[in-house]
Amino acid sequence: MRRLRRSRARRPGLVVGRGSAAVLIAVAFSGPLKAQAPPLPVEDMPLAQYGAVSGGASVTPAYEGWYALPEGGFVLYFGYYNRNTEEVLEVPVGPDNAVVGPWAGVDAGQPTVFQPGRSWGVFGVKVPADFADDTVVWTLTVGGNAISIPGHLGNDWMAPAIGGDVMGNHPPRIRFAEHGDEGAGPLGLQAAARQARIGSPVSLELWASDDGTLATQFSRGDPSAAAGPVVVTWIKHRGPGDVRFDPPSARVPNSGGRASTRVTFSAPGSYVVRARVNDDSGVSGAGYEQCCWTNGFVQFTVVP
Repeated sequence: MRRLRRSRARRPGLVVGRGSAAVLIAVAFSGPLKAQAPPLPVEDMPLAQYGAVSGGASVTPAYEGWYALPEGGFVLYFGYYNRNTEEVLEVPVGPDNAVVGPWAGVDAGQPTVFQPGRSWGVFGVKVPADFADDTVVWTLTVGGNAISIPGHLGNDWMAPAIGGDVMGNHPPRIRFAEHGDEGAGPLGLQAAARQARIGSPVSLELWASDDGTLATQFSRGDPSAAAGPVVVTWIKHRGPGDVRFDPPSARVPNSGGRASTRVTFSAPGSYVVRARVNDDSGVSGAGYEQCCWTNGFVQFTVVP
């Protein structure tokens, strides 16, 4: 893993245009942008021709969309595209990995670890009901090149992330305790903070279920159609050392069940583990629909 430090050579920030799966290079950000065309698949993204390299390429933040919360306010959520095919990059929170919005500081829960390829909706930012025409801007600097993407409440970017897509499909629901609080969607659910020791595996589990709507729709309304399992994938979201999951993923019956893993940390420090929970729509949440997956986050303090 290559750990990036703040580069002395900084170019003026570039704006990557808005898009669910689109990453469009534009001029330096100087204010809200107009909505772009419908999202592009990864292979059609600008600079995608540079993606077929093992290392040394850039990472572009991506604005996916927004949705309203039932209790009020909104969630703007973001992903990224690491153009390297093998190199995992780490950019600590700070000047080179900053989210600027209606709060103090630059930390909005964004990842510091960037896996190769396209990752959809890896974190969400909750904003108040009076957010209006403001923006939340995520800036990543890799190799001295700063790329920024603004999140906003443009009408074209309203997503069915928790309300259900055109097929009536909703994201899986998760809990970190069998009878605990429940969450769904990109903002997801935050578990209680935990502690671990270097090299000592600790068990981590969650309960997941899904409505199975997608399978029923494609079977012409047959309620006996077998929906695919809920897939839980464990991912290092933040942290200074290596994190090993055993197993790295699990499948849970659509009707509900428990997924567990054992997680081992290689170095002391503060970590965040993310559980990405997908239904039949797959890792991209049915592509342009931006539905349906759920994030779960667990913070660990690892001691010697």
